[in-house]
Amino acid sequence: MSGATLDPAKLPLRDAHLPDAPAWWPPAPGWWLVAVVLAALLLAVALWRRRARRHRLAAEALFDATVDAAQGHSARVAAISELLRRAARRRDPLADRLQGADWLHFLDQGPRTRGAATFAEVGGVLLDGGFRREVDADAVAALRPVARARFVALMRHAPRRWRLPWPRRRG
Repeated sequence: MSGATLDPAKLPLRDAHLPDAPAWWPPAPGWWLVAVVLAALLLAVALWRRRARRHRLAAEALFDATVDAAQGHSARVAAISELLRRAARRRDPLADRLQGADWLHFLDQGPRTRGAATFAEVGGVLLDGGFRREVDADAVAALRPVARARFVALMRHAPRRWRLPWPRRRG
């Protein structure tokens, strides 16, 4: 047997067989975890968007109801001014103390829609319109959509003030 050659056809060898591919169902536990995290993330985004939409609609309704309840153009300008100052105070506690051009400049800051008027253009009636007996109806009509959009933006982007759940000790 030492000098004999082996015939490969007569050897009892077989081909290497790969195991069957794993089934696609049920997925591995890691994929279940990814699916749960993704579903929770989508749910959180949907709830956040729903909440933001509800807040925007509530701010628009508050603005419209307050301005519509005012009798006369001068009272409407005063109501618009009061709403804007209250909303501005949420962004900056000292913003309601601004006067004149500084107040209009503060209101012009922030997001703006393309083609919309600015407070520098239509805000002149906002400065003293609440104190006049007669105010031009066209000036109030031009001011209202600009003021409404800025009020909603100020209410939406106002920072939250975090409070501790327990009372602070004094002294």
